[in-house]
Amino acid sequence: MSPDPHDSATASAAPASGALEVLQVFLRLGLTSFGGPVAHLGYFHAEIVERRRWLTEDAYAGLVALCQFLPGPSSSQVGMAIGLMRAGPAGMLAAWLGFTLPSAIAMVIFAYSVSGAHEAGLAGGWLAGLKIAAAAIVADAVLTMARSLAPDRARRSLALVAAAVAASFPGALGQIAVIAGGGMIGYLLLQVPVTAAPVEMQAGYRPGRGTALAAFALFAALLVALPLAAGWNAGIALFDTFYRAGSLVFGGGHVVLPLIEAEMVHPGGLTREAFLAGYGAVQAVPGPLFSFAAYVGAAMPTAPNGLAGAAIALVAMFLPSMLLVLGALRYWSRIAARTDVRNALAGINAAVVGLLGAAFWNPVVTSSIGSPRAFALALMAYLALALWRAPPWAVVAGAALAGAALL
Repeated sequence: MSPDPHDSATASAAPASGALEVLQVFLRLGLTSFGGPVAHLGYFHAEIVERRRWLTEDAYAGLVALCQFLPGPSSSQVGMAIGLMRAGPAGMLAAWLGFTLPSAIAMVIFAYSVSGAHEAGLAGGWLAGLKIAAAAIVADAVLTMARSLAPDRARRSLALVAAAVAASFPGALGQIAVIAGGGMIGYLLLQVPVTAAPVEMQAGYRPGRGTALAAFALFAALLVALPLAAGWNAGIALFDTFYRAGSLVFGGGHVVLPLIEAEMVHPGGLTREAFLAGYGAVQAVPGPLFSFAAYVGAAMPTAPNGLAGAAIALVAMFLPSMLLVLGALRYWSRIAARTDVRNALAGINAAVVGLLGAAFWNPVVTSSIGSPRAFALALMAYLALALWRAPPWAVVAGAALAGAALL
């Protein structure tokens, strides 16, 4: 039996640096990285490649390609992969904690603030402004993703069909069917050109074969077992919801909107108004968009909520990414070389554009644009964001102030 070419000295090399150093670097990034995933990758490049020289240009490009291929938050996954290569599994955990905790703490504080404002009768125009900011941000995300993920007639057609199906069959099962159907159509019908050869990873810590396979197995086992156990108690049900969302988000963090809204916004659950207000607010904080999970977990009206709900939702949302990075890093070059895998992923990404397009109509537009003034404010927010390239935090703050004054 021939040896695995990935079984080398570098595949199990000792961590090159301590997890504490990784935590310090990513905590600073988590406090200062405004602007969304693309901007995050720029901050990472400046800190990791240019300043600290932890990775070469080619190795960093390889990590970015890997994490765009996997479901989940691409910038957070790049951070996890950097931490893993630098300091092993402890480094991966340190990178996630440092990059995620600042925004998660801010969103939990916001959840308590919204609850207090409702109790004091102060929740009015500024919350409406946050919902309008969310509408502008999602509109910009849909158009931007359509240009990059559905660039030809076949994929634009698939995106529109996916939007129609998602709008006709709202809910988690309809969304899962759209993603699975997009992957199958891509596998069978699409022919995606190869733009670049996969990049071999730089030497550093890499999981052994057993660790990688165990991570893949645990990812799949949880995806199957959690829905079966969700009826046992509310905590497992909450964990299941966010674990599935984190496992199925292709194409960017904005896709968490329909996946989470389908299960968390309902009578007795989070109100649509509070949901969209939190989604607008998360655009104004540094760090990953997925910290929105902490807000939803904290803001739920029934237990587990508060700090416990925030912790459950946050861990469940990011756990799939950790397991997938731990498993896929070792085999990335082999996976990316498969034409059928690239075609299936292209179909999934096109379907995701349609899924987000359906979500833009419902719940975003139907819940936030209820008057001529609201429509006018949404247009101004979109103008500032998409045409003048104002930073999202400024658009969110401006929309909240305008909503307080005008709505």
